[in-house]
Amino acid sequence: MFTEKEKQNILKKLERLAVHNDPINPDLYTKYDVKRGLRNANGTGVLVGLTRIGDVVGYDIKDGQKIAIPGKLIYRGYNVEELIKDAEKNNQFGYEQCAYLLLFGELPNAKQLQVFTSYLGECRVLPPNFTEDMIMKAPSNDIMNKMARGVLASYSYDENPEGREVSNVVRQCIQLIARFSTLAAYGYQAKSRYYDNKSMFIHNPQPELSTAENFLRLIRADNQYTRLEAEILDLALILHAEHGGGNNSSLTVHVVSSADTDTYSAIAAAVGSLKGRRHGGANIRVSEMMDEIKANVKDWSNEKEVRDYLTKISKKEAFDHTGKIYGMGHAIYTISDPREVLLKAKARELAKAKGCMEEFELYDLIERLSPEVIQSTHIHATEKNICANVDFYSGFVYSMLNIPRELFTPIFAISRIAGWSAHRIEEIVSGGRIYRPAYKNISKEREFVPLMERK
Repeated sequence: MFTEKEKQNILKKLERLAVHNDPINPDLYTKYDVKRGLRNANGTGVLVGLTRIGDVVGYDIKDGQKIAIPGKLIYRGYNVEELIKDAEKNNQFGYEQCAYLLLFGELPNAKQLQVFTSYLGECRVLPPNFTEDMIMKAPSNDIMNKMARGVLASYSYDENPEGREVSNVVRQCIQLIARFSTLAAYGYQAKSRYYDNKSMFIHNPQPELSTAENFLRLIRADNQYTRLEAEILDLALILHAEHGGGNNSSLTVHVVSSADTDTYSAIAAAVGSLKGRRHGGANIRVSEMMDEIKANVKDWSNEKEVRDYLTKISKKEAFDHTGKIYGMGHAIYTISDPREVLLKAKARELAKAKGCMEEFELYDLIERLSPEVIQSTHIHATEKNICANVDFYSGFVYSMLNIPRELFTPIFAISRIAGWSAHRIEEIVSGGRIYRPAYKNISKEREFVPLMERK
C-alpha cells in the first residue's frame, strides 16, 4: 500500500510525463491548415451539418468579408423577439410554447399548447423512489454533475430506454424537458443539506404551473415568488433554449447521437459540455469578476476608476489573470447579442423593483467601457466589434431573484434541454453518418523497446 505522500509523488511524476509528451507546436496548426476549435481562419465555424432548428445571425458575408449587423436569434424561422412579444401580449409564460416550436417545428395553436403544457406538468414529478435513491443517497457538491447523473439514472426507470424510433425519443425528450427543473432543484436541496449543513425542502411540483414558476417554488423554503420574478426567469429560459447547432453542447448531442446511442447518454454528454466554464459556466465567471470589481472600486459611478480596474483585468494584472473581461465578446455577435439586449431591459425593471439600481448602473458602465478597454490593451486585437453577451447580465438577474450561484448553469440546462432534444431528433431523422473528423498524427513511428531493455 502506498502512503498518501507516495501517491502524490507518483501523480506528480505522471503529470510531468503527460505535460512533456503532449505539447504541439502552434505553427504546425498553420502548416497543416488545421481548423482549431472547428473554426475557419476568419473566425466563422466550419460547416459540418445542416439544421432547421435555429440560427444565430451576427454578420453578413460580402466578397468574402464579414460585415457586422445587429444580432438576431431565430427559432424554427421565427425571430425570438416575436415569441417573447406574443407571450407578453397574452400575459403567458412563453418557454413551453418555445419548447413546442423547437421540438415540432411549428407554433402550436391554443389547444395544442394547452395539451402540451398539461402533459409537461404531469411529467415533472420524478419516478417513484428516484428522489430518495438517485438524489438523496448520492448528493453532489456540483449540481450539473448531479443533473448528468440524474439523466443517466433515468435510463433505469424507462421501460423502453433503448428505443430509437422517433415516437419513443420524443416521449423521452418531453419527459426530460419536464423533469430538468425538478432534477436541478432537488439536487440543490440535497447539496444544501449534506454539503452546506442547511435545511432541505422537498416540495412537489405543481402541474398547473410553468417551468419558471415551478423552479422558483421548488428552490424556496416558503414556495413564494412574484409574478415579475417568474416572468423574468421565463424570459431567460426562452433566450437560452437554443443557439444553433454549432454551439458546443448542441454539437455534442449531434456527435453522440450519430453513434446510435440512447437518448439519456446523448443528453448527459450535453450536460457535461454545458458545465464547462467556456460554455454554460461563463455567467458564474462574470459574477465572480463583478465581486472583485465591487470590492476594489470605491466609487462605482466613477468612470476613470472603473476603467482603470478593467484595464488591470485586461492586462492580466487582476482577477484571474487571463486578460478576459467576462461577459464581453461573442464568436458570432459583434454589434449586439439579442439575448443580452432583451435580458438587460428586464434586468433594469427588476433592479428598480429590488432596489439594485446602483449595481445595475455599474454593469451598464462596464458594458460601455469594456470594448474600448479591450481594444486599447490589444488583448483581442482581431475583433473589430465587441459587445456584451447574454452571460453579462444573466448572473446579475439570477442574483436579484435570490437564486444561489451554484444554480446559474443548471438554469441554462433547464432551458437548453429543449434545444438539445430538437437536435437529438433531427440527428436521428436526418443524420445518418457517425461524426468522424480527422486528426493528423505528427508523431514519428518508433522502434519498440522490450520491457526489460528499457532504462
